[in-house]
Amino acid sequence: MKNVTRTLMLGLALLIIPALAHAQRGCEDSPEDPTIVLALVGSAGALIAMARTRYKAHKISGEKNNPE
Repeated sequence: MKNVTRTLMLGLALLIIPALAHAQRGCEDSPEDPTIVLALVGSAGALIAMARTRYKAHKISGEKNNPE
């Protein structure tokens, strides 16, 4: 249940961050380029998903090699 809650909170945070960046009266007055912010958020999400998949695969292969 903790993982579901943590994943939900992380997902909500990733959805809110671009909205906060856009809330600065659009692209003209924004100190950073919203496209770059969105690309960074997307890249971070992809890296997290890839790391999580590799961790799970490594954990499963470790259990198969070391049965107790």
